Amino acid sequence: MTYNLRDVKILLVEDNKGMLDLIKTVLQSFGVGSVITALDGKNGFDEFCKSNPDLVITDWLMTPCDGLELASKIRTDPASPNRFVPIILMTGFSEKRRVINARDEGITEFLVKPFNTRDLYRRLYKIIEAPRQFIESETFFGPDRRRRRADEYKGSLKRDSDDVKEGQSGKTSNIEDIVILPDDVEFR
Repeated sequence: MTYNLRDVKILLVEDNKGMLDLIKTVLQSFGVGSVITALDGKNGFDEFCKSNPDLVITDWLMTPCDGLELASKIRTDPASPNRFVPIILMTGFSEKRRVINARDEGITEFLVKPFNTRDLYRRLYKIIEAPRQFIESETFFGPDRRRRRADEYKGSLKRDSDDVKEGQSGKTSNIEDIVILPDDVEFR
């Protein structure tokens, strides 16, 4: 499927100038109207606050501020203009623990280097066609980490309170997840 992306503004944060230019050219070939660039996470956050883009694509390993630190600032810093912005993290590391770490920092999509244009377009497609709700708890804010949703759960009980009889109260948790729908934020 082809999208009209001319009104989309993307912040691209990559410390390798050659890679930055290449990805910027690819995004422009997709029809993205505006690609703002930064060479590290610190400057990336400054640009993010200035331009309030529709999407952030960032490399993981950068100094003085890496992609995960940038994601954390976007999700939690009071100066952030849009905590709900989708974030694609690019990295050469694909070990499961690293993917989980990135997911737990509020990354929306993970893109392993080297990647091709189709891989990048697929991440954009996922963000447009299957946006994820946001979750907020005492220890996390970001896109729902569950990718698959069963229409009706058919397994064993999920929590102790599931088998509480009607009218009784079950165990309560100190952490209550709140689903937040960004009604004023949209990816065009």
